[in-house]
Amino acid sequence: MSRKIVLVIGATGAQGLAVIKSLVAASEDGTPSPYVVRALTRDPDSRRARDLQAQGVELVKGDTKDLSSVAAALMGVYGVWVNTDGFTIGEEREIYTGMRIFELAKQAGTLRHYIWSSLEYVFKKGRYKEKYRIAHSDAKGRVADWMRAQPSVASDSEMSWSIVTTSPYMESVKHGMFAPFNRREDGTYVFASPIGDGHVPMTALADIGYFARYTFGHRIETSGRELEVTSEVVSWDNLVATFIKVTGQKAIYKRQTLDEWFTNFENVDVPVALEGREGSTTFRENFTGWWNSYRDDLRKRDMDWIRRVNPNGYTLERWMEENLIGDSVGAAPYLKAAEDGYGIRPNRQRRAEL
Repeated sequence: MSRKIVLVIGATGAQGLAVIKSLVAASEDGTPSPYVVRALTRDPDSRRARDLQAQGVELVKGDTKDLSSVAAALMGVYGVWVNTDGFTIGEEREIYTGMRIFELAKQAGTLRHYIWSSLEYVFKKGRYKEKYRIAHSDAKGRVADWMRAQPSVASDSEMSWSIVTTSPYMESVKHGMFAPFNRREDGTYVFASPIGDGHVPMTALADIGYFARYTFGHRIETSGRELEVTSEVVSWDNLVATFIKVTGQKAIYKRQTLDEWFTNFENVDVPVALEGREGSTTFRENFTGWWNSYRDDLRKRDMDWIRRVNPNGYTLERWMEENLIGDSVGAAPYLKAAEDGYGIRPNRQRRAEL
């Protein structure tokens, strides 16, 4: 059987690793995967890249800032999963890069299935109200909007496209913005958030991997379509109640205003993108829109469709049962930027007061 080469852009990030794991896994009947993976990476000598290579993944050195390297990586592949890193390159560059990679894929000749890993165009969903502007999300959503104007033909000689729109990773419950910010002397975990009574569609990384494999395997059905995926839509009352049920630990939900929540971090007024220019969107501005959109429940998901397509997908409870072991809450970061030491820092003195 001739196996199809799939290029993964964003391969060594948290999402990319999950997508690759799913693509190379054996099929349900035990036969080998129909896919082999080529990974685009800035640093083939990094730990994550070497781990991929040990699994049989082909490494190609390149960077989305060097589009000639992307064009070279696209040559000879059947499909591509594209997840650009807006938290590194910034809003404006991500829009341009997302459009250009699509055009390069069309030029490659052999490429048949192009999948854009997207986020919601929340500014548009919120009727362009400034309080819903989210740089890292809106950039991907604008690219997705542009793609809808492009042809998608699922044939042996043309390229089709699909959009898989994800949501915040469930892994953030263990280490990230959804994790408890403090553990009091009496052992109580404190989950602080400005979400009010709103909800967040949380997606386990493994479920993103599932939907990547599903989309490549259902080219005709997903041609020209956007798949809005998630694992479970979660309120903070439910988050804390599930944490208590699974861990047996004491926990509370501390409701905060946005201003109060930002005091849990340091350097919130720097650009949200690592390479953001002076005057670009700050962390505070970006995540003000982000939390506003969840507090006001702008983000919807069709859970009936999701459960039909992915009947074994994660629930929050099952994910916690498998991942919250002992004192693992707040353990080593899973996001590559955090692992590399980038981004904002926790205000430990403030958190100790929660």
